[in-house]
Amino acid sequence: MNFNANSPLVVITEFPVRYAETDAMGVVHHATYLVYFEEGRSQFMREMGSDYAEIEASGFQLPVTEAAVRYVGSLRYGERVQIKCQLKENKSRRLTFNYEVANAAANKILVTGFTTHIWTDIEGKVTRAPLSWQQLYENFISSERKL
Repeated sequence: MNFNANSPLVVITEFPVRYAETDAMGVVHHATYLVYFEEGRSQFMREMGSDYAEIEASGFQLPVTEAAVRYVGSLRYGERVQIKCQLKENKSRRLTFNYEVANAAANKILVTGFTTHIWTDIEGKVTRAPLSWQQLYENFISSERKL
């Protein structure tokens, strides 16, 4: 996946695994990791200075067009999940985010993956990224953010 955790374009989100995210054995359900990806991506947007609500209010959407998840382990109820989200690709009409999901206490990567998104208008027609996004992105990468 070529994930660069030292990139300034990485945002880390951490929280405890919630009971509703697990199966009867207390193991995080496989589909929950896509929700974790979304939470990492949402936090990434917030740290950039925006969020999905602002994007949609301005007349744009970012639907998922592709997702991949690779499982090498699993989390359990009560453990702390750590999500690293990296903006891997920022094209005029497409964004790709990479993710690493780890057990925070053990610092062990358990799940990796990516999602690709396309910019659309409210009617769902593919469009270029809004100027406001490009400005946020440029400000974000030019800042001296460190992990």
